[in-house]
Amino acid sequence: MKLLFLTQVLPYPLDAGPKVRAYYVLRYLAMRHDVTLLSFVRATDTPAALAHLRTFCAEVRTVPMTRSRVKDVGFLLKSLVLQRPFIIERDRVAAMEAEIDRLAQATPPFAAVHADQLWMAPYALRLQAMTPGRRPLAVMDQHNAVFMIPQRLADAERNPVKRALLQLEARKLATFEVRTCRAFDQVTWVTQEDFAAVQAHAAQGEIPNAGVLPICGDPEETPVIERAPGARRVTFLGGLHYPPNAQGVLWFAREIFPQILAAVPDAVLTVIGKQPPPELHDLGIPAHNLDVTGYVDDPTPLLATTAAFIVPLLAGGGMRVKIIDGWTWGLPIVSTRVGAEGVEGVHGENMLLADTPHDFARAVIELLTDPARNAALAAGGRRTVLERYNWKTVYRSWDRIYT
Repeated sequence: MKLLFLTQVLPYPLDAGPKVRAYYVLRYLAMRHDVTLLSFVRATDTPAALAHLRTFCAEVRTVPMTRSRVKDVGFLLKSLVLQRPFIIERDRVAAMEAEIDRLAQATPPFAAVHADQLWMAPYALRLQAMTPGRRPLAVMDQHNAVFMIPQRLADAERNPVKRALLQLEARKLATFEVRTCRAFDQVTWVTQEDFAAVQAHAAQGEIPNAGVLPICGDPEETPVIERAPGARRVTFLGGLHYPPNAQGVLWFAREIFPQILAAVPDAVLTVIGKQPPPELHDLGIPAHNLDVTGYVDDPTPLLATTAAFIVPLLAGGGMRVKIIDGWTWGLPIVSTRVGAEGVEGVHGENMLLADTPHDFARAVIELLTDPARNAALAAGGRRTVLERYNWKTVYRSWDRIYT
């Protein structure tokens, strides 16, 4: 089958959750179909990344994505006037539409178009609309119930203006998601919770559900990280440009880490990821107890001295790929229940779950002070990812959708 695969981020290297999902789905489909990848690219995307993707894609095409605060203000005003979601309006790019128009004339035509995430849905539907006589199958892979992200951010926002804007964005997104899902032939979901959340906003009738396919990694090819004895790092890894990540890290640093330091004075809060919030340095955490690295190409040396891998999220949707990564690396995890949504996390077996500052601090202290407990949780997570989150086995379900 000739298939067009659309992504909002270049799905390599595997340094962010959406990239991990798109990459392994793309690899699986490319093993069975003639796949053309069309992706937005940023200035940080490298020729080496494109070269890697071309080793298994029939063709890779790209469209530059540029953003700025000035442009975002314009998109926000347009979103308010037109009553369209801001995040969808912001990613409406004329050059991408033009590329879709060119591909619609391809011979032979595409038999299917795959939209990776809601952002790319308008482009997939544009291709379908331009080829009515040879209408391609339209499939959307929903990584999240997207409206839940601004809704949860609004619930924790103290600024009334920001809270009102977030609530408005959530309402517009909920309407847009329902309408968009119904326009696709097939919609896959990362978690059952995401499907249920979007379905709950449908005024009547069902929305498409081709099945739940969790985000997977490649644990067979990824060795466990050998950790140093007496590790003292409490590590967060994730892009801090993503608002739920920044919110969660600041909550942990303000409300939880001081309690940990009182019990384990040599603990080190380690924050790995691009665009860390500058407020982290203004919270009074001693310099020798705080390591804010920014983006790191290879975090292995830092993970090798990690005693607790934390997922302190209060908002977000879908699955947290950082949990799959942590389990794959053999790291013990402490997460909120929101952070652990969508994964088969069992408290005390493959992670510790805690939602209050007191309980979260107590769980991290346990991992810092009890080596046997630490090792047991790490082993439980590794077993889970090998059994349930291996792309080579789980993604066979894509065959049913694309048969």
